[in-house]
Amino acid sequence: MTAPKTPGWLDWYAGPSTPDFTLPPGAVDAHCHVFGPQAEFPFAPERKYTPCDASKDQLFALRDHLGVARNVIVQATCHGADNSAMLDAVRAAGGRARGVATVRPDIGDAELRELDAAGVRGVRFNFVKRLVDAAPTEDLAAIAKKIAPLGWHVVLYFEAADLPELEGFFGTLPVPLVIDHMGRPDVTKPVQGKEFGRFLDFAERNDVWVKVSCPERLTVTGPPALDGERHAYTDVVPFARRVVAEFPDRVLWGTDWPHPNLKSHMPDDGLLVDHVPLIAETAEAQRKLLVDNPMRLYWPGETA
Repeated sequence: MTAPKTPGWLDWYAGPSTPDFTLPPGAVDAHCHVFGPQAEFPFAPERKYTPCDASKDQLFALRDHLGVARNVIVQATCHGADNSAMLDAVRAAGGRARGVATVRPDIGDAELRELDAAGVRGVRFNFVKRLVDAAPTEDLAAIAKKIAPLGWHVVLYFEAADLPELEGFFGTLPVPLVIDHMGRPDVTKPVQGKEFGRFLDFAERNDVWVKVSCPERLTVTGPPALDGERHAYTDVVPFARRVVAEFPDRVLWGTDWPHPNLKSHMPDDGLLVDHVPLIAETAEAQRKLLVDNPMRLYWPGETA
């Protein structure tokens, strides 16, 4: 028996437009998920939400529609530490996907090697309080120590207001760090302001990678009106543009499909592709963001 969706859940948009912007050959969607399907890959009993199904085949159809070459599939919190759905999708992609897992601190070396062989290249630590219970830093430090010999990284998901209490711990982790969604800045505050400046200083000091993803999640002004306008989420553009300018060799982009836990609207993924040239304004910057950087992190030694 499958569980009903969380009341008010917004399903992903099944009719994405064709982007005006043509992604460069070899482009990577470096942040997306799969949900179930629940009948095949049950959701975790401890989950904070029950989503709609979003299968690997549906993800791959979106990949091809948008002109993406490869995906990085990040373990969704609704699946807890059971990575089966994510691994199934990575394996089915035939080398065109990598995975980011969720693991527990008691994981053994043999299981880590199996995940590595399957295409996992990192683990995710979630500090967003509405999605997970308090994250035990000692356990997370133990996980980071275990994955370091594999050359993996840690993906960090947190909100801007929580960075001051977390950055000391983040700085002790013995692996590369990748930050989801620019650390979720408050885009109503100045892009040159103290809060975003603190995030940029943290990124500079710790040599981290930053995902300039999820404008639909960060925006206050919202999506475009239904009048043919292709420029959405303009209030997020200055923040992402500044990150791309300051860290051109350490930025990543992703759709965040199927967009879990959005409350206001469900984005058109074609518009998310058209957001790219607003934040990476030259062909060189676009190539680094979409191809060179994710290939170096997830497919080192391979060519796009």
